[in-house]
Amino acid sequence: MVTTKKIGVLMGGTSTEREVSLRSGTAIYNALKGHGYNVAAIDVGPDICDALKREGVEFVFLALHGGHGENGAIQGLLEVLGIPYAGSGVLSSALAMDKEVSKKIFSYHNIPVPPFIVVKRPTFNTPSLTLPPRGGGQGWGGDSELRIPNSELRIDFVLPWVVKPAAEGSSVGVSIVKNEGQFRSSFEKALSFGERVIIEKFIDGKEVHIGILNNRVLGGVEVRPSLEFYSYEAKYTAGLTDYILPPAIDSKVYEKAKEIGLSAHIALGCRGATRIDLRIDLAGNPYVLEVKLIPGMTETSLLPKIAKHAGLDFPDLIEEILRGTIREG
Repeated sequence: MVTTKKIGVLMGGTSTEREVSLRSGTAIYNALKGHGYNVAAIDVGPDICDALKREGVEFVFLALHGGHGENGAIQGLLEVLGIPYAGSGVLSSALAMDKEVSKKIFSYHNIPVPPFIVVKRPTFNTPSLTLPPRGGGQGWGGDSELRIPNSELRIDFVLPWVVKPAAEGSSVGVSIVKNEGQFRSSFEKALSFGERVIIEKFIDGKEVHIGILNNRVLGGVEVRPSLEFYSYEAKYTAGLTDYILPPAIDSKVYEKAKEIGLSAHIALGCRGATRIDLRIDLAGNPYVLEVKLIPGMTETSLLPKIAKHAGLDFPDLIEEILRGTIREG
């Protein structure tokens, strides 16, 4: 047993990922309970401080996805209360949750990301698109730019695009835009989740996720969703996605993806277990999409699949996360 302290598993909360968080938290609670730990399951609400005190929690295992659970807010509260917790700290959490900031940090460290722009709400509310003239009548192409009247928004990378909120997880609010007619509704959908929207070039190729545990690479998994992309529904509905372990890619490309994944983890100062989401283009070049600081721990979640392929069953994975935290503490 790694610790005899009373462990509180924080789950639920109020984010758009509440239901998945409850499933992750329950799985973690059961794993810890099965290993004999003194553990309490806590659905996080406005009374969280009282709940931690009432349960006599001495150590926290976070299973909160999205919102305050991953943006550094809960981590900051625990720091103030003097309660140690598993996973990344306040700054890393805030950086990873903000896709605009994390992309800029990755670029600074020469970690490849898809071309992107960030649109803030004050720029415009309901954009009206006009297309520049282009020979051949083929629509947008590599030499075209999107111009929106009365704004300074210019997009000089070709369709398709990924349009998504700047600070959500689990593909909430994400759309793939293949033509100008789809842009307005996709933009407004993403804008409903926050003040900033990211528009990035869609990388045609394979989607690979790299698992990191205590600053070492566990391995990776390729996801092949039956839907248009690896959406919220595809992530959390059994049978909608095929998982290939290890990824069906060239060995050198796989090693490069693992190296880039670990670099992204380190660049943000992450701790514990993280999942790095990448797209690998048709030429074998990996691009980091985002870092998930509190990966899903459900029956369809990727990190447990990666860990199992690496020889760690679910309870052992949870215990290794604890062990890494104790070592670093």
